[in-house]
Amino acid sequence: MERIYLDHAATSPVHPEAAAVMAGILTETYGNPSSIHSFGRESRRVVDEARTVIAGTIRAGFNDIIFTGSGTEADNMAIFGTARAKGAGHIITTVIEHHAVLHACEELEKEGFDVTYLPVNEAGVISVSAVEAALRDDTILVSVMYGNNETGAVQPIEEIGRLLAGHPALFHTDAVQAYGILPIDVKKLNVDFLAVSGHKINGPKGIGALYIKPGTVIAPLLYGGEQERKRRAGTENTAAIAGMAKAAEIAEKTREERAVRYLEMKQRFIETLAEQGVSFVVNSKVEQSLPHVLNLFFPKTDVEAFLVNLDMAGIAASSGSACTAGSIEPSHVLTAMFGEDSPKLRSSIRFSFGFNNTMKQIEQAALETAKIARRLQ
Repeated sequence: MERIYLDHAATSPVHPEAAAVMAGILTETYGNPSSIHSFGRESRRVVDEARTVIAGTIRAGFNDIIFTGSGTEADNMAIFGTARAKGAGHIITTVIEHHAVLHACEELEKEGFDVTYLPVNEAGVISVSAVEAALRDDTILVSVMYGNNETGAVQPIEEIGRLLAGHPALFHTDAVQAYGILPIDVKKLNVDFLAVSGHKINGPKGIGALYIKPGTVIAPLLYGGEQERKRRAGTENTAAIAGMAKAAEIAEKTREERAVRYLEMKQRFIETLAEQGVSFVVNSKVEQSLPHVLNLFFPKTDVEAFLVNLDMAGIAASSGSACTAGSIEPSHVLTAMFGEDSPKLRSSIRFSFGFNNTMKQIEQAALETAKIARRLQ
């Protein structure tokens, strides 16, 4: 039985070229990038070259990129870094953010910060007018994710950036799911912070990066050495940084081609289910979502039973929500979109596509999904 991986939104396999780069670094370029001898200088060169690559993929400057240990840390650095620098104030975010943002904001509420959580429509998208209405004189930060990790819904980041151009609030976007899929120009978007992660673009886990607009003041989360321009203490993970850069380079070169192919896969998956006469609903607008993410509602099914059956059929998918202690909690994203009483909360599956998937695999997975859906329904 062929195993088919359709959970790339959770994590992606490391690209062979990225793995090869990392293997060479781990065995040959082991100096500390902060050391002044030749071993250290060689590691510093690797880090600098990687920083140049990452900066180029989002049209940023070399000095604008800070390497972190994950996308979560990058989000936290922007949010807590701004809050600590400002000391007090109002924050605007949305109800469908990744927990890296939501839990950070909830923690700041405990510290006395006022947080507004904007609602979304049934397509999972916020309105720019809602952001405008929520803005206050004491708003210090607006944090809106670029593309949602559960439904793929794409937010109007560029429009929000234009809105905030005349306001002192800083603008942060979690672009972890959109990076490598959508074209990103930080100047065009007018963002002050943009967070990305290595393992969502076929790079290694344990590495991320945060774009910080020149002149932006934040307080560091970590204290120690003076790495990353005194903003992120700790010896740089040279191998992971190099691996992420190679993956980012490949992702940028193939971005348009992959976006078209993923959209074709999404459409073929939907078409196959329809041809099989299965009852289902797409939980977002296909034309307003990331091409590689497909969230489907299968009426009269149970998500846990569905996922177990998919796994037994060799298909890896996800509920798109947190799984703890063997039970799947209702998705906060779908709850925000459809309400806490919606049957979609317990009957929706996320399929997400990647560079190593073939159309044959997609058709096979869709046929197996249709069989399971009919059986459970």
